Formats: sequence, structure tokens, C-alpha cells
Amino acid sequence: METTAFNFDEIVCRRGTDSEKWDGGAAEGLLPMWVADMDFRTAPCVIDALRRRVEHGVFGYEHVPASYYDAAISWFSRRYGWTMRREWMIYTSGVVPAVSAVIKAMTAPGDKVMVQSPVYNCFFSSIRNNGCLMEDNHLVYAGGTYTIDFDDFERRAADPQVKVFLLCNPHNPAGRVWTEGELRRMGDICMRHGVFVISDEIHCDITMPGYKYTPFASLSEEFLAHSATCTAPTKTFNIAGTQIANITVADEEARRRIDKAININEVCDVNPFGVTALQAAYNHGEEWLGALIEYLYANYNYLKDYFARNIPQVPVTKLEGTYLVWLDCAALGKPSPVIVEELKSREKLWLNDGEMYGEHDRPFVRMNIACPRATLEKGLEMFRRYVESEIG
Repeated sequence: METTAFNFDEIVCRRGTDSEKWDGGAAEGLLPMWVADMDFRTAPCVIDALRRRVEHGVFGYEHVPASYYDAAISWFSRRYGWTMRREWMIYTSGVVPAVSAVIKAMTAPGDKVMVQSPVYNCFFSSIRNNGCLMEDNHLVYAGGTYTIDFDDFERRAADPQVKVFLLCNPHNPAGRVWTEGELRRMGDICMRHGVFVISDEIHCDITMPGYKYTPFASLSEEFLAHSATCTAPTKTFNIAGTQIANITVADEEARRRIDKAININEVCDVNPFGVTALQAAYNHGEEWLGALIEYLYANYNYLKDYFARNIPQVPVTKLEGTYLVWLDCAALGKPSPVIVEELKSREKLWLNDGEMYGEHDRPFVRMNIACPRATLEKGLEMFRRYVESEIG
């Protein structure tokens, strides 16, 4: 269904490339639609820039140039109206190391970090590994989407042990792109109770038509002064292996503490390919990104229609952002880890179970639709066969 100059229908063979998704534990014949990387080639501008860098042939320790900061600042300014400053930015090897370092910097062991489950599973390990406790403002599921229980949010934020709120914006796996009003309300509560906000915004560029991503720190000077924003081009351009991310922190003392934590955690160095890829993506990748979102949106609509016609027993959660679809499997009457294992053993389809994201109230599974349409069709047929074998 190619509609642009970029061929997202191309099947790129990833087996034998040491891909975590396709080679890391995936038996031959298993279709992996789990981990959040895409099965598309990255933007041609990124490939060309990396090719030129490889042809130089020397890959020593990397000096991050001014042009790197300029590229990131320009991207967020022209696309989202948020103009960062170079001195606010700290580079590191990924958003997970970034989140972990900020938690280390802004808490002490025994402090609480608030999250909103179901949420990205690495949040839990980052909190635990820093000796902190998790405080869960569990999202409310109703009508095929998730909302925030603000009374519960305020009650938990008022706990003097809660020092940090770890925000996922846009939210993985709930698929929400938080509105400006929701972000302001969460931010106001956190400011009122002295809670520092860490905003993981790695999925910021993947928003479906009709939805608008808003950087949390862009909403007020107070939010900017009491937050750290973690961003990367890696989900957007399918370059996670280049290991690059940025933390934007306006407050000088918070930035000093975070920079110290980055060095303590030994994630202060980045590789030359990440630096090159970020600049190429942010400077020249917008046309490709527009085409990508068009393709992902078509995949999502295809999936919704397929489920409505063939698997109406499994509701599809509304996807506002990311390329990760959250499927309500309550009709199957089994815990999500059991569903995932049976899908792997019986249909050779690999998805993620909802419990790993902290969703224990209802069985959900997560499906990655960032793949060629033919791959999606194959995965949907596998899923349909499994559901039909369970409930007819």
C-alpha cells in the first residue's frame, strides 16, 4: 500500500543480523511483534549520513559538536514550539539510562517515585535499582481508553515520601497523547506538593492524526524549572541501536546533580553513529517521518477494521500515539502471560503481556504494528486463529 516515495511495504529480512527482536530468543518461524522497534529501514538521509561516517574508517572517542545541539533544538522548536537552550542539555546513551540517572540524582534510597500503570516496564526496574519505592496512580480504563484519576493522583503526590513523578508522554502502552489540560493539571499538583517531574518523551514524534504532543516543560516556567525531559530520535527513526538520547534540565542545581549521576552510572559517553544519526534525522528526516505516520495510521485503521469484522470479542484500545496497540483480552478468561505463551507455542506469534506493564486488573496484550502491511496481516491471522480456538 505504498503511497509515497518511501517503501514501507518492503520486507527487510532481519534474521541473522543479531537483532534482539528477530534473533534474540525468537525461534525460527516465530513472528515477533513485541519489542518497540520497527521493521522498516530508517530514513534515507540517516543511512546516507551513517554511510559517510563509516567510510571515514576511524571510530575513536566522540566529541559532541555544537551542530548536534543545534539539530535537537531546531527540531523541538519548529515542530513543537519549545525552544531549549544548549546549556540545558545532557547527552547520554539512551532514555532508560537517562531516567535511571535522574531518579538517582533527585531521590534518596527509600523515597517514592510515582508512576501511572500500565506503563513502560523499565520504569519499575529503574525505580527499584535506585533503592526507591513505587507509588502507583493506576490509570482508569473505560470506553476503550485510559484516563487519570486526579483525586488519587493528588492524594499520592501529597505523600511527603513521593519525591518524583515519572511521566510517560505520550504514554506506552496505553496509547494516550496527554492533552495540554491533563499535563497542566498533573504539573500543578506536582508543583503544589514539591514533586519533581521526569518526563519520558521518547515517543513524542509518533502521534496519530488529530492528536498533538505537548512537551511538559513547555507549559510554564515553573514546570520547566522543576522537571527533566528525556528525549531521543531512536523510536521515531528506528535507530535504537545507535544508543543516543538527551536530558533537558533548565535548573542549574538539578542539572549538576543529574550530570553527576550520569557519570556515576558511567553513561556519559556516546558513540559516533548516534551523534551522526541524530543530526541527520532532525535536520533532514521530516518528510520521511510524515510518510511513516501516514503508513502507521493506515496500519492501525486496518487492524481496527480487521478486529471489528473478525475478532469483535477483543476490543482495541484507542491509539493516539506510539505504534503499540493495546488489546483487551478479557473475553479469553485467562491471565495475559498465559495468553502470550499460548500464542507463541500454538500460533508462533510473539506479543507482550500486560502484566509486565503493571496491568493486573484485566488481561491485555501489546502488539507492535510498525511493520509492513503483509507482516501485520500475517500476525492478525495468527491472533484470529488463537481467539477462535478459545472462544469460537
